[in-house]
Amino acid sequence: MASIILGSQWGDEGKGKLTDNLLATNSFDICARAAGGHNAGHSIHTGTQKFSFHLLPSGLVSAKTDNLIGSGVVFNVDAFFGELADLDAKGVPDIHKRIHVSSRCHLNLTLHAAIDGLSEQALGKSQIGTTKRGIGPSYSTKAARDGLRIDDIYYDDFADKLRTMEEGYRARYGDLLKYDVEEEIQKFVNIREKLRPYVVDAVEYMKVAQEQKRSILIEVLDLDYGSYPFVTSSNCSVGGCIQGLAISPFNIKDIIGVVKAYTTRVGGGPFPTEEHGEIGTKLQDIGGEIGVSTGRRRRCGWLDLVVLKHSAAVNYYTTLNLTKLDVLDTFPTIRVAVAYITPDGKKITSFPADLNFLAKCTPEYIDFEGWQSSTQGLRKWSDLPSQAQKYIELIELELGIKVHPQPSIHFHIY
Repeated sequence: MASIILGSQWGDEGKGKLTDNLLATNSFDICARAAGGHNAGHSIHTGTQKFSFHLLPSGLVSAKTDNLIGSGVVFNVDAFFGELADLDAKGVPDIHKRIHVSSRCHLNLTLHAAIDGLSEQALGKSQIGTTKRGIGPSYSTKAARDGLRIDDIYYDDFADKLRTMEEGYRARYGDLLKYDVEEEIQKFVNIREKLRPYVVDAVEYMKVAQEQKRSILIEVLDLDYGSYPFVTSSNCSVGGCIQGLAISPFNIKDIIGVVKAYTTRVGGGPFPTEEHGEIGTKLQDIGGEIGVSTGRRRRCGWLDLVVLKHSAAVNYYTTLNLTKLDVLDTFPTIRVAVAYITPDGKKITSFPADLNFLAKCTPEYIDFEGWQSSTQGLRKWSDLPSQAQKYIELIELELGIKVHPQPSIHFHIY
């Protein structure tokens, strides 16, 4: 059976921490990534060590867990071996035996990163705020059927295909494109045999894993349902997990929505509850809101239940995992957005697709009395201050989903 971990807001909710905890407490056999690329960022602290995952599944920290980079992921070979080397240096056991890569993964090339930077530059003040790691261009070539997959590395026409891709981009960008195609070709010639032991037929891998009833934990702004165009370029929803890993929907046991107790966002895009002044800065500082992949300070604001309702409607969460509640411990008043007020005074509780319209809406808040006491280390409901209990109960009531999880998962507040 499979459990799926999904971020319910705009990323950075603490999915990596939950993944690590579940692997430790429930002994999942496999941890798999379904979509995205090395733009992701999971930060895990184990003992005195800190691990930052980008491309690799964070299940590699768990010594008994097998790990798969699924077919829906765009694969960067430099990030792959760089992260493996870091884990090796930190003494994580048997990592080379416990990581597998789908032969169907599309390659995320140095060329794609170069194009990503040029595309952002061309947008000027309308920049999306990408990590400039080439994720969007990788998925673009995939969708245009011009992309290269891991399998292609091992065929003689790989070099010609890459040159053709480069010529297409060169025709568009001319001398602005700083890229050496022959250097990249040679890199793959040098690396392909080193990569070969990790490559698997992921469809067969998942088929066998499900037949053997191995337990599977799946880590995953969605292209279709996020605030387009300020989104990642892959489907990070429950549907994307099924597609990216070829997993049977009948084998999904839990869909866990990870919810940060306030809201953060990296890069551009709408953020109705963003706080630009003292409150936003305080949330940043207490929450340590620095992007794992980018190093940028995250934009911060109050919890937005309109966004969460939209996310829940897309992903059908069976349970919620609430993180960073303790960041709110010292706030005398805590606000939660429950609706948006439109320019003509109407109240809406759904997230608009039209971002120009959304920019004209204002949040309607419910104000809570802060609990003004530490919740750090608390794991039982009865230990929480009554004001914190009321805060969580509002989230559950508005979403119709319990924060205390399914029987196989413990109650977590981080």
